[in-house]
Amino acid sequence: MRVEYDPKHDLMNIEFLADVEVVDTVELDGIVFDYDQNRRIVSLEILDVSKRITHSPLEKVDFAVTIG
Repeated sequence: MRVEYDPKHDLMNIEFLADVEVVDTVELDGIVFDYDQNRRIVSLEILDVSKRITHSPLEKVDFAVTIG
């Protein structure tokens, strides 16, 4: 799993499955769900994330978690 925050575009991406082809994307209220061919969630992208949570956690986000 990899978590990234892009302050320039104010979005957070949570990737569950690396190197998996996305075959479908659905956006629901500013949350983008990417699915593979088996309908597994590949990643979530949260748009305008600073409007959805308080600012102090975003200021501390500067990491990527990788589980092998």
